[in-house]
Amino acid sequence: MNSLDGVRIVGLTGQTGAGKSTVSKIFAENGFVIIDADKIARQVMQKGSPCLAELTDCFTSAIIDKNGELNRKILAATVFSDRQKLEMLNTITYPYITGEILREIRRHSYKGENLIVLDAPTLFESHADDFCELIISVIADAEERSGRIIARDGLTDEQALNRMKSQHDEQFFIENSDFIINNNKDLDNIYAVAQEVAVQVKEYINKEIYHAR
Repeated sequence: MNSLDGVRIVGLTGQTGAGKSTVSKIFAENGFVIIDADKIARQVMQKGSPCLAELTDCFTSAIIDKNGELNRKILAATVFSDRQKLEMLNTITYPYITGEILREIRRHSYKGENLIVLDAPTLFESHADDFCELIISVIADAEERSGRIIARDGLTDEQALNRMKSQHDEQFFIENSDFIINNNKDLDNIYAVAQEVAVQVKEYINKEIYHAR
């Protein structure tokens, strides 16, 4: 359980293409501050950063474009087809990402914003679940997810499959989460389910705060 300056952190994760971003927006509508781990990852890997320098040393300058920026498509093609290289990527980037997440949490805490959703696709892999009060995972059938990420990211069937295979399976998320949102239906359905979960999470956290007094 998280005990960082009274902040209540809810981890939001799940399978790629399952609809986590939609759920995140719904929690924001319900008064939760959202920390986007993907956005933070882009920040820590920006041009001139120590993280990018480490990545270049590890994967060669082929991952850098002519402007000195990270070429994310080349890096993705490299790591999602090779589990060992994916682990190397994670080993380098997670300390930078986690450090910035903790700084972001403190910034919100100083402003009195104590209900936070940490939107992180690799919540478990980075061990960021260690400072979460509750964990919500969004899952969906493989066929649904594949179609969504192909349309979203312009991937081939093989590239989509490699990304999906790089993650934990559905059973892992079910066994390690407090709430599961299954997104195999339409937008109205996930909106209704996510709204209900947001209310339940708020009720749980309010009870915890009340009993802690």
